[in-house]
Amino acid sequence: MQEEYWIEKMLKGKTEKEKEIELLQTIMDTKEKLKVARSNFEFAEDDMIDYYTYQIKANLAKLDYLIKVAKRKGIVLNRINELKFRLFKKNDMAV
Repeated sequence: MQEEYWIEKMLKGKTEKEKEIELLQTIMDTKEKLKVARSNFEFAEDDMIDYYTYQIKANLAKLDYLIKVAKRKGIVLNRINELKFRLFKKNDMAV
């Protein structure tokens, strides 16, 4: 499957835990980009409306894809795990 090839190429040479962390990070980054695009769309004028509509659609498609990959890998996606991951990441950066 094409999507499996892409995700495996992106994560090649990493441990399963590193792959899981990178996948979760990509999901959170995509959610943030979607949030920003939606916010910008609210204030967009003229041609920028089309631009932000495209950004929203693109980020939704990417998020759907990443969530499917995560589910196939058995990664549980919920608010609690996302908060734990953010705290874990924040603590790692402080060290």
